[in-house]
Amino acid sequence: MTDYLRDPDAIYAQSFATIEAEADLSAIPLPLRDAAIRMIHACGMVDLAADIDGDPRVADAVRGALRAGEPVLCDCEMVRSGVIRRQLPLDNDLVLTLNDAEVPALARRLGTTRSATAVELWRDRLEGAVVLIGNAPTALFHLLELLDAGVSRPAAIVATPVGFVGAAESKAALAANAHFVPFLTVHGRRGGSAIASAAFNAIARGLSE
Repeated sequence: MTDYLRDPDAIYAQSFATIEAEADLSAIPLPLRDAAIRMIHACGMVDLAADIDGDPRVADAVRGALRAGEPVLCDCEMVRSGVIRRQLPLDNDLVLTLNDAEVPALARRLGTTRSATAVELWRDRLEGAVVLIGNAPTALFHLLELLDAGVSRPAAIVATPVGFVGAAESKAALAANAHFVPFLTVHGRRGGSAIASAAFNAIARGLSE
C-alpha cells in the first residue's frame, strides 16, 4: 500500500508551504493575501493567483459588516454550506433565497434564471450586507443591475461564479464598476462555491474569538 501523510497538522502545513513556494502572490495586495492563499488551496491550482482581483478594503469591509451583525447573502446552498458558522461573530444570518417558493413563478415573469431572481429578493436586505456569490453568473449580473438602478449598496461583494457562459464576463463587469463597493473576485471561467466560501472564511477567521 502506498505510504501517505497522515498527520493533519503536517498535511495542513505542507499544503500552505507548497502554495507559498509555488504561487506568485507578488501582485496581490497584502490585505488580500490570506484570502488568495485560501482560494488557491480550495482548488489546488497555484496559477489562480494571476486571476485574483479585488479591492484591498474588502477584508475590513467584510469584517466590519459581520461585527455589526449584518447578514451574508448567498447565491446557492453550496456557498452557504461552505461558510464556517462558528467564525461568525454574532451568529449572522446566512440568507439564501434561491429556494423560496415564489422564485420559480417570478423567474418566469421576469424572463430570467432562478439565480438572478433570488438576487431580486435581496433588495430589502442588501444595504450593509456581505454578498457571497460562488455559482451563478446571472446572480452577479443581476446584482450589478440592481446597483446600476440605485439599490442600496452592500458592504462588500465576494463573487467567484464559475462556468463557460457569462462567468468571465460577469466578473469583468464587477471589476470594471463595483459601484464603490469593495470586492474580491477571480477572473476568467474558473471559480465556484468552494473558492467563494474559502475566501470568505479566510477573511472571517478570528472574529468570534
